[in-house]
Amino acid sequence: MTTFFIHHQEEFLRSLITFMVVLILKFVFTKAVKKVAKLGDFNKVRTNLIIKYISIALTIISVAVLTLIWSVNFKDLGALLASIFAVIGVALFAQWSILSNITAGVIIFFSYPFKIGNTIRIFDKEIHKTDENGEETFVIEDIRAFHLHLRRRNGEILTYPNSLVLQKGVALVQTYNEDTQDL
Repeated sequence: MTTFFIHHQEEFLRSLITFMVVLILKFVFTKAVKKVAKLGDFNKVRTNLIIKYISIALTIISVAVLTLIWSVNFKDLGALLASIFAVIGVALFAQWSILSNITAGVIIFFSYPFKIGNTIRIFDKEIHKTDENGEETFVIEDIRAFHLHLRRRNGEILTYPNSLVLQKGVALVQTYNEDTQDL
């Protein structure tokens, strides 16, 4: 066992460096996301979801780097990965809308001007019902990984996919004021 450690001392050192870099990157990215969330006054659940996505991405990258460091036989690994990706590819093709909603959720987190409590109008004729003013507005109840929870004026809750929020026009009608607790 000792000879194994002596012969692979360089790989262990590179692996240690990889782990340290990944930990530092995770710390830096987590701090950055939390700072963006604080500046944008985002929901803590949304912030933790983005941090989870970053952790998953860093884990995948570190596994790829470790396979290069340890000189894994790519012929054997290639057959294994081809089988895994074939199964994953079929599953992802069947669930493409889920991935687009997750991606849209990340985009909404970083770049959209509305947050929980805002009143919005969505320009989508399929959900469009007009009130006495001739327009349908929704209050954002929650922003999740896959969808928004919107409340109509009559109290009805609507679940609206994140990918459609990016595809349809959305107007910010009124912002939520925490000081007065009013819309």
